[in-house]
Amino acid sequence: MQFKHPEILYFLFLLVLPILVHLFQLRRFKKEYFTNVKLLRQLQQQTRKSSTIKKWLLLATRLLLLALLILAFAQPFFTAKESKSKDNELILLLDNSFSMQAKGSRGELLKRSVQEILETFPENQTFSILTNNAAFWDVDRKTIQNELQKLDYAALPFELDYLLTQVETKKPNTKKDYIIITDAVGLQSKKIETLSKENEVYFNNPSAENKNNCSIEKVSLSQVLDAFYEITISIKSYGKRTEPVSLAVYNQDALLAKSQVTFDTSEKEIKINIPKAAFHGKVTLQDNSLEYDNTFYFSISQPKKQNVICIGTSEKNKFLNKILTEKEFVVTQSELAQLNYNAIENQQVIVLNEIKEIPQALTTTLASFYNKGGTIIVIPSEETNVQNINSFLKKFGAYQFSQKNNNEKQITKISFSHPLYKNVFEKKISNFQYPKVNLSFVSSGNGLPILQFEDNTNFAFSITNKMGNLYVFTAPINKQNSNFQNSPLIVPTLYNMAQARNNSKTNTFTIGENETLIIDAILSKDEVVSISNTEYSFIPQQQIVNTKVKLTFGDYPEKAGNYSVKQAENTIQEVSFNYPRTESDLNNKNNTLFDKTTIVNDIATVLNDLESKRTDTALWKWFILGTLLFLLIELLIQKFVK
Repeated sequence: MQFKHPEILYFLFLLVLPILVHLFQLRRFKKEYFTNVKLLRQLQQQTRKSSTIKKWLLLATRLLLLALLILAFAQPFFTAKESKSKDNELILLLDNSFSMQAKGSRGELLKRSVQEILETFPENQTFSILTNNAAFWDVDRKTIQNELQKLDYAALPFELDYLLTQVETKKPNTKKDYIIITDAVGLQSKKIETLSKENEVYFNNPSAENKNNCSIEKVSLSQVLDAFYEITISIKSYGKRTEPVSLAVYNQDALLAKSQVTFDTSEKEIKINIPKAAFHGKVTLQDNSLEYDNTFYFSISQPKKQNVICIGTSEKNKFLNKILTEKEFVVTQSELAQLNYNAIENQQVIVLNEIKEIPQALTTTLASFYNKGGTIIVIPSEETNVQNINSFLKKFGAYQFSQKNNNEKQITKISFSHPLYKNVFEKKISNFQYPKVNLSFVSSGNGLPILQFEDNTNFAFSITNKMGNLYVFTAPINKQNSNFQNSPLIVPTLYNMAQARNNSKTNTFTIGENETLIIDAILSKDEVVSISNTEYSFIPQQQIVNTKVKLTFGDYPEKAGNYSVKQAENTIQEVSFNYPRTESDLNNKNNTLFDKTTIVNDIATVLNDLESKRTDTALWKWFILGTLLFLLIELLIQKFVK
């Protein structure tokens, strides 16, 4: 037992006073004479022995009464079991990912957790609170109220280890108590076990009542028809679902199509035709669970004509003119001797068609063109100098030609997974009329195969640096050496090579995946492009590469939607951003991660537990009660003890 005011204990010396009073009776007896003793009341006889007992009982009672009163003013207390931890900092880690959008017994999980924080914490309680995308240090309920009430859902996942690192960086070498509020959907952590050994960790796990959910996973352009685009909508159902859901396609605010989706399997693909025109809209579905994954935004840009230079003789370039038509390409024919090198940087595609030897100056120019996002197609000649073409290929990586092979070979294998053939084939085919070549070059390196011979060597392969593309054939494709020009494969192969940066596609990006976009734009020195819609705008990281700009999005934008890429006030391109679908499966819950923490149902339990463990036990009230008790005992002794 300890005392808040131990100096008051000096008053215990006052206990000597009642002892003196009881031990020294200073009163003298005096005789009084009466004329008639019959008038006096009969007095009760008292023995000397009983008088002594009463005297000592009163002395003990008064001593204890006075001692308890003095001790009460000294304010005695018992030290709390965890008194050393009473100054610990309180840290709240609050999950505001999209899975917390689910509804529990008392409403949306996140909103209910925020309301509980505001209702439970005392006004003078200081704490720090970290969410997926924000941190508020050393605040109290009053100062944080507005921010918490406006707290929105974050596209970023709840990364517990990252938040714990933030706390340690901000508050090193301090004792902390943690309250972790999360539904634990898809949650992983390597630090939680160590954390629970060294700190008080409380885990509050709000849980959704309805764990069935539908999500639009992807929208892709599956086919380009004469008057329509065919889009494929991939939908996934989590949990048990028997009722159909309604699906709608909008171009901006105009409804284009509606459909009902019934889930006989967990994954469904719906194909819908939309008019072949620039598109800037969304697909929506309706279910009674999570909302964030019920909308998928996508854009389709109007294809621009590609600028192409075909370097080679006019005779050998004739077949290219039939594939690269005026409707979609601006084709310039040039023989090597008449080539204008200055025109190359204004092109999107350069075709080297059966050039015997590539000059060093052209190699350097094309390497720069490739690094800036250009596309190069190389078709060798029967008279190609192997050493010369290897010197050219060396600029793009470790790719080499070796000796000529004069044996006839058949082209038997198609790389259906190659980006060139995306949406070209409805199914994989293995039995078709194989094209052949009479002469070819053996190649080596790690190029991505496009078409292969029967011996698994490459007939065509690709190289990319994520900005530019290099497509290389290993054999001449003129009619004297090959019948490839008569094969149905030549059109999608060469057409898609030339359209590699401009194929009609859904311009969609996922927030948080740090994706890139290359656009055609000529910017002045201090000029930048911005990305915006009616509610939000940001300036992405950008790299100017001559007539192109490489945009890197990082974790932006914060909200999904349709956006415009703008140079000043002019719209260059339409793009769309969507939230990652990592929170859609509400059954993907980590049930064992917090086994070694203290699991609580509400925050009030945490605060009460911490207070009971760390608050000293005050005893002065009991001493006051003891004082009153002995006062009562003294009165009883005076009245009843004879």
